[in-house]
Amino acid sequence: MAKDKIMYVCENCGQESAKWIGKCPACGQWNTYKEIKVADTKKQVAATSAAASAGRQLRENKVLRLKDISAHDDPRIDMNDQELNRVLGGGLVPGSIVLLGGEPGIGKSTLTLQTMLNLNDKRVLYVSGEESAHQLKMRAERLAVSGMPDDDNFLILCENSLEAIFDHIKEVQPELLIIDSIQTISTEDVESSAGSIAQVRECASALLRFAKTSGVPVILIGHITKEGTLAGPKILEHIVDTVIQFEGDQHYMYRILRSIKNRFGSTSELGIYEMQQTGLRQVSNPSELLLTDNHDGLSGVAISSAIEGVRPFLVETQALVSSAAYGTPQRSATGFDQRRLNMLLAVLEKRVGFKLMQKDVFLNIAGGLRVTDMAMDLSVIAAVLSSNVDTPIEEGWCMAGEVGLSGEVRPVARIEQRISEAEKLGFQHIIIPKYNLSGLNRKKFKIELVPVRKVEEALRALFG
Repeated sequence: MAKDKIMYVCENCGQESAKWIGKCPACGQWNTYKEIKVADTKKQVAATSAAASAGRQLRENKVLRLKDISAHDDPRIDMNDQELNRVLGGGLVPGSIVLLGGEPGIGKSTLTLQTMLNLNDKRVLYVSGEESAHQLKMRAERLAVSGMPDDDNFLILCENSLEAIFDHIKEVQPELLIIDSIQTISTEDVESSAGSIAQVRECASALLRFAKTSGVPVILIGHITKEGTLAGPKILEHIVDTVIQFEGDQHYMYRILRSIKNRFGSTSELGIYEMQQTGLRQVSNPSELLLTDNHDGLSGVAISSAIEGVRPFLVETQALVSSAAYGTPQRSATGFDQRRLNMLLAVLEKRVGFKLMQKDVFLNIAGGLRVTDMAMDLSVIAAVLSSNVDTPIEEGWCMAGEVGLSGEVRPVARIEQRISEAEKLGFQHIIIPKYNLSGLNRKKFKIELVPVRKVEEALRALFG
C-alpha cells in the first residue's frame, strides 16, 4: 500500500509547504501551518468514475488555438430566484462549483432547500450530512406554501461518506448536486476526522473533479468560524468557482447575499431577502422596507442614498449624542465602520467646530444592514449633528457624499442612480457633491439638487 504524502498548509492563505514553517512567507501570519495527509493519486478516481458511470460524456483535454475556441458556452441554469440569479451573474453555470457560506442559523439550508423546491425541470440530489430525512421533510412542508412538488426530480440523501455519495450519484444521475455541509463529509482515503483541513480539502477536490468532468453543477454549503471566515483551509475558496456569503443579524429580518468571488460574473452584485415564517422572501425594492415613516420630528435621523453592489437604495442613519457618564466617552457603531466614524467625528470637530470630545456617540444603520458605501459619510455627520443640537432634519431631505479629511465633500459613483431612487420614493431635496454636477443633466430630474463643496455648506442647507 502506497504511503500517503505529508504536507503543510497555511490556514490563512492556503500556501503549501513540504515542511512546517513558523511564519507563512505568503501572508506573514505566525503558527498557521497545519499538517495534512494527501491521498495517493491512484485513489483519486472516485469522482471521474462516478461521472463516467452516470453515462455522461467526459471532457477530453487537448491543446486548442485561441481562435478555434467557441465563445458560446452552455446556457445558465435559471434558479427561479431573481436575487440568487443576480448574485451568481445570471444563473448557475453548468459544471461549476459554488460555495455558500454563512453563520450558523442564518438561513443557508433554508435558502438552498427553498430554491431547490422551485426547480421542477432539474433532477436535484440534496445530500445532507447534518439533518435527517424527517427533518428535511418538515422544513420542506413549511417552505412549500404552494404545495410540494409532485414529480420525482427532488431526491434527498442523508450520508457522510464521500464514497457512498458517489455510489448514489452513479445510480440516480442528478443534474444538480447539493452538499450540506462540506465540513460533515469525509473520505476513507484520509485518516483524520470529518471537518479537518485534510478532509475538507480532499472532499472538495473530489467534488471539483466530478463537476468538471461530468458538467453537473455542485453547490457546497460551508460553515463560518468565529473569526468570520469560511471554515477549512483557505485553498477551499481557491478550488471553487464562486463564493457567496449569506449575511445578516439573527435579531433582524433582513438577509444579504454577497458575492465574494465569481469566475463567471461580477462580485459587486447583491441580493436581499426578508426572513419570514414561511421562508425567505425576495426583496425587490429594499428602500421601502429600510425607511420608517414615523421619524418625523425626531432628531438624530438622516436619510442617505447608498449603493451596495449595483443596487441603489435609501437607508436610514440613526445617531445619539449624549454627555459622557464616565471619564472616557464611548464610540459605538452598528452596521458602520467604527474607525471611519471616529474619523468623521474628528472632521466634525476640527473643520466645523462642534466639540464632541466629552460626548458619547452611538450610530446605527436601520434594518440591521451593514453598509460599506463611502457616500454614507454625509448622512452620518448630519445625523450626529442633528442629535447633538436636538434639531430634527426636515422631511423630504436625503443626501449622498463622501467626506474627506479637510472637510470637503468628495464625488461619489453612480450619482444618477442615487438621484433617481430618491425621486422615485418621493423625496424633494437631495444634497450631492458639487463635483458630480459636471456632465449631469439636471433637467431630467424633478427633485431639487443641492450641490455642496464642504461639510459646512451641507449643514447650512439642512439646519439653516
